[in-house]
Amino acid sequence: MRTIALVTIGVGLLSVAAAAQSPAPKAATPPAPAQPASAPKTATPPPAPQPDAAPKATATAGNAPTAAAAAPTAPPAEVYSYHPDGRRDPFQSLVGTGSTAAATSRKGEGAAGLAVAEISVHGVMQSRGSLVAMIMGPEKKTYIVHSGDKLLDGTIKTITPQGLVVVQEVNDPLSLVKQREIRKLLRSLEDAKE
Repeated sequence: MRTIALVTIGVGLLSVAAAAQSPAPKAATPPAPAQPASAPKTATPPPAPQPDAAPKATATAGNAPTAAAAAPTAPPAEVYSYHPDGRRDPFQSLVGTGSTAAATSRKGEGAAGLAVAEISVHGVMQSRGSLVAMIMGPEKKTYIVHSGDKLLDGTIKTITPQGLVVVQEVNDPLSLVKQREIRKLLRSLEDAKE
């Protein structure tokens, strides 16, 4: 019973596929004569549709078929090239760039190992006719600095009674400005501003 049902389903699918492929409807065929009730019913599969015959190349003396002519040719591989034209390098990392990136201090070098963002000015004094400043680093250690002293990412330009003026080196490759002036005020003046 199962085989007959599968054959019937297969026949139905083949007839639907054949109907979809034929453009014009066929003329109706006369119904088949009825079988006697005592004869067993068997389903016979319809003949399989034959595929369209592919045109065969005939070989002559001057014309031999080749495998390259029979197979479709693949399109050539696309070659890609990048022209920056003043744009940034797409493979350069943007993480850690900009004004928020701060250099970290190097221990053992005194004030030269401190970054501009890490220091705070705790005092300004006059010594031998010039002003000197007391700065404190992140480890709560105090240093005395003069005009022209180097820091990790800058140089002290001038010392004023209100604080320091530092020329900081900008390490941002995307920035057109390579140096900027930063004013570090006395801690008491900074507290008064807030």
